[in-house]
Amino acid sequence: MSPQGKQGGRVGLRFLFSLSACLILLTGVAYFFYGLQPVATEFSQNIERAREEGETREGTVVKFTIAKGEGFREIGGKLSQADLVRSLSVFKLYALLAGRAQRFQPGVYELSPAMSVPNIVSVLTAGSQGDVLVTIPEGSSLKDIDGILAESGVIRKGALTALRPESFVLEFPLLARVTSLEGVLFPDTYYFTVDSTAESVARRMLENFMRKGMPLVEDETDWYEAVILASLLEREVITFADRQIVAGILLKRIRIGIPLQVDATISYAKCAGSYRECENVKIARSDLGFPSPYNTYTHRGFPPTPIANPGSATLRAAAEPVASPYLYYLSASGTQETIFSRTLDEHNANRARYL
Repeated sequence: MSPQGKQGGRVGLRFLFSLSACLILLTGVAYFFYGLQPVATEFSQNIERAREEGETREGTVVKFTIAKGEGFREIGGKLSQADLVRSLSVFKLYALLAGRAQRFQPGVYELSPAMSVPNIVSVLTAGSQGDVLVTIPEGSSLKDIDGILAESGVIRKGALTALRPESFVLEFPLLARVTSLEGVLFPDTYYFTVDSTAESVARRMLENFMRKGMPLVEDETDWYEAVILASLLEREVITFADRQIVAGILLKRIRIGIPLQVDATISYAKCAGSYRECENVKIARSDLGFPSPYNTYTHRGFPPTPIANPGSATLRAAAEPVASPYLYYLSASGTQETIFSRTLDEHNANRARYL
């Protein structure tokens, strides 16, 4: 081949390479701008109704929470899972190029699939004006509540469990005899501000207990023992009627000097007060001798404090025990049905049959 032909070939290759590179670049740029666009092309005509009803269809408002400590990669993943962005990669790249990757603020936001990535990033880095909606399930322990609130960005982990009841005695004099906030933080659904103080959170929950829980047990001979009893029922029994019967059984056991033998108290001790983070809440026969003042197999009477935070219905069951001929009970494996027994022999037979 002549020198001119070789040179022409090299020019052609360079042209093809340049053209390919341009096409790849243009495709990448096009995809980037495509990824910035809203998932939905326009707002729903019923957006106000959707906002009220909490719908999450295309074009409607979605509640989006950023917990304290979440990075932009985690946030991007949540946005992608909620179908709020077209491309996770484009979201990450835009956040980095815009210099906002480290500026996302914890909080609860109202987003829509009709918002572009720049819009979403702008909202999430401006800071939330809303509160975090948190539901505390009945039967949660103090440590469980602390973990739920920390995961929601309301407090830092461990802040609630570090509080002492004496800090609130002036506002709530009945706490003077209480050694732990366990049992008196009322389980309910709350709106809390992100990065709240543990004191303000505890105060809200204590006020709720005094308003909704205390009236159910304040006429009892010992209101605190009624709360302890309710906490045992909350962790042990499912239905209100069965809880009333079990309340009668446990009070009868205390009267005649028999240990309560409540498995949930050992779970509380074995799990160091945190059911949510415990790998095995259930107890085995080998756990019955677990060394703890909460072990109601080895210690007579009630445990030192409640083992959970009971709800209204369970507090009422504790205050309204039902007398029965029974002295023993167990929860059937699988169904969790409460099986009652009059004698130890009958109880052992039920254990063999239902556990």
